[in-house]
Amino acid sequence: MIRLERTDVMNFENAMRGARNPLASWDRSDSYTEEGRFVFGPNDMDLARRLARAGSDHRKFIRQIFVSVDITAPIYWWKEYDTYKVGTVANSTSTMHKIHSKTFELDDFSHDHLTTKGLDSLKRTLKDLEELRLEFLETKDKEVWYSLIQLLPESYHQMRTCSFNYENVFNMYESRKTHKLEEWHIFCRWVEELPYFMEIFYAG
Repeated sequence: MIRLERTDVMNFENAMRGARNPLASWDRSDSYTEEGRFVFGPNDMDLARRLARAGSDHRKFIRQIFVSVDITAPIYWWKEYDTYKVGTVANSTSTMHKIHSKTFELDDFSHDHLTTKGLDSLKRTLKDLEELRLEFLETKDKEVWYSLIQLLPESYHQMRTCSFNYENVFNMYESRKTHKLEEWHIFCRWVEELPYFMEIFYAG
């Protein structure tokens, strides 16, 4: 399970102005803003595509197109996402501070691909976690808290507010679009819906 919400993409206008700086070709810029939304003109789109395909040394402008999104995903997915550290920022909900603050529920965990046997196992683990949670609330025993942390399955959901740029997005998309995890396929479909992403990198 993965959920991507509250997507915001920004700074197209400044990025494209910067893309024209090397040849001082600002007079050829034909993009505009309509009802608060950036609209690419044909000249700017042609330049953006040519620079994007010329390689990372030439497409510096895409590093100035910024994305912010709230992602809720299981820990096993976040471990893979965390390989993309350069140019990304994330603020997460705190497992350490909040693990004991609410009742454990099945939907706090990814279980959409579990077999019947796997689901039964997760339910037993949830029962144990809930008993430990209640014991910790009563005793404040740090060892009980440690048991909660160490027993927590990797399918547990964490929400992070993530910020990155179109270069990060392109690298993730290229690396993960054929990955075996369904969460990456959902992420890549989200990427395909980002403003002008497919037009810049893959159209034509």
